[in-house]
Amino acid sequence: MYRTKVKNPILTGFNPDPNVLKVEETYYIAVSSFEWLPGVRIYQSNDLVNWEHETDILTDQVDLRGNPQNGSIWAPQISYSNGLFYLIYTDVKSTKRPFKDSHNYLITAPSINGPWSKPVYLNSSGFDPSLYHDTDGRKWLLNEIWDYRLTTGNKSAGIVMQEYDGENEALIGPVYKIFDGTKLAKTEAPHLYRHGDYYYLITAEGGTGSGHAVTVCRSREITGPYELDPHYPMLTAKDKPASPLQCSGHGSIVQTSTGHWYMVYLCTRPLQGNAAILGRETAIQEIYWTEDGWLRLVMGGNGPLLETDIITTNKTEQRKHTDFKDDFNDTLEKEWNTLRILADEAWCDLKSRNSYLRMHSGESIQSLFEHHLLAVRQKDFHFIAETKLDYTPKTFNQMAGLLLYLNDNNYLYAYLTYDEEAGRVIRLMKCAEGKFTLTPVCIKMGDGEVKFKVEVNGPVANFYYQTVDSTAWQQIGNAQDVMFLSGGFTGNFVGIAVHDLDRKANSYADFDYFEYYGFDNR
Repeated sequence: MYRTKVKNPILTGFNPDPNVLKVEETYYIAVSSFEWLPGVRIYQSNDLVNWEHETDILTDQVDLRGNPQNGSIWAPQISYSNGLFYLIYTDVKSTKRPFKDSHNYLITAPSINGPWSKPVYLNSSGFDPSLYHDTDGRKWLLNEIWDYRLTTGNKSAGIVMQEYDGENEALIGPVYKIFDGTKLAKTEAPHLYRHGDYYYLITAEGGTGSGHAVTVCRSREITGPYELDPHYPMLTAKDKPASPLQCSGHGSIVQTSTGHWYMVYLCTRPLQGNAAILGRETAIQEIYWTEDGWLRLVMGGNGPLLETDIITTNKTEQRKHTDFKDDFNDTLEKEWNTLRILADEAWCDLKSRNSYLRMHSGESIQSLFEHHLLAVRQKDFHFIAETKLDYTPKTFNQMAGLLLYLNDNNYLYAYLTYDEEAGRVIRLMKCAEGKFTLTPVCIKMGDGEVKFKVEVNGPVANFYYQTVDSTAWQQIGNAQDVMFLSGGFTGNFVGIAVHDLDRKANSYADFDYFEYYGFDNR
């Protein structure tokens, strides 16, 4: 066996709420997708060291149009039993306090790549559902329970559990309250495991910000009572301001074929101490069982580590690949993401112009319904993204270009549009924490294709353009501070889009290619 040094995070960029599963000799991690589709990204590995994007599960099973910012698909959990994969997920329709409309569903498939069944509705009492398959054949659904009556800001009231009847596809029997949580509060993300004589309940507590933590408790009976780990929390960075990994929590565990145990969990790497532009990422650490039956970190203490060791049967080394390119040939590359709607031929046309993507316009950049945007995760602190497009706007309400996008309140957009006096122009808009700014940039453009490029290096972004008759890049306005592209539940994306507030039926832009290349691991 070999001991391989691994640097965290193992999944960079927006990859939160990781849930790990081993089926035969393959490991899977499922992560939350929120308002981005396709939903529930799945990564695959054969050694826990190197991970590849395998698939995204949720497509036309969900309707996310109109869902609020930071809503939609929360904390998926995958499990496997008797030849079937099970996916449990929440679709959050409203987060306006004191209530929360969070609907939990189950789908199954014979393979991680599908085909997946139609969703089975489970309940709406709380989010972060998880399915446990007991050795006696019974199945149990766990979830956080939300209580609007609580006077505290957070209404998480603990963890509940109910039996699931797979034959009739329904929850049956009484609801058991198995954990009230600790003084860390905000108890959520329950996962149940059997080890030795105990059932172990692993939860997230302290909120998903700086107080995030992993708490463990156990019981000899599945319905409780559950005994709290006397040295909780098992993992947290809340009292470790110098740690390069912050907001650490929401863990799940797996045992390898060599008998070693590991926990994956979410974390952030804040820039300048407070801006997690890459969003919440996925890390891993080795854990072990103590003689008295509790989980501990192999390296001691309860803090996240930037480096950890993974025991492998073959000699290997960690590789991180973040580069991405799409030349827009026959099909879109699977790395692309869209907001609340799927990319389909109605607005992503690869047939009308050879080796180009003809993207038909959608609603405004702040639309929660028909936002025609293709984007990929920002996975590096330092990266360059580039595209070339052919576009002839007719009014100031028509625009197409390259953007950095966190959510509908926070974005930077360099775009081609129309000005009544100057004709076709390049402009730059910004929205930071809901405050919109149209910068004074207004660069007159002649006919022909235009290249756009953005370079982000830490807290600073610079946008550039290049015309077809030039080999030199020209800067679009001043350098932009991107520290505001942080916060909420997602991470920053970079992508291409076409908007038309006039809603002209035949408004479109043709994109020749899109390329992203990162420098963090070169």
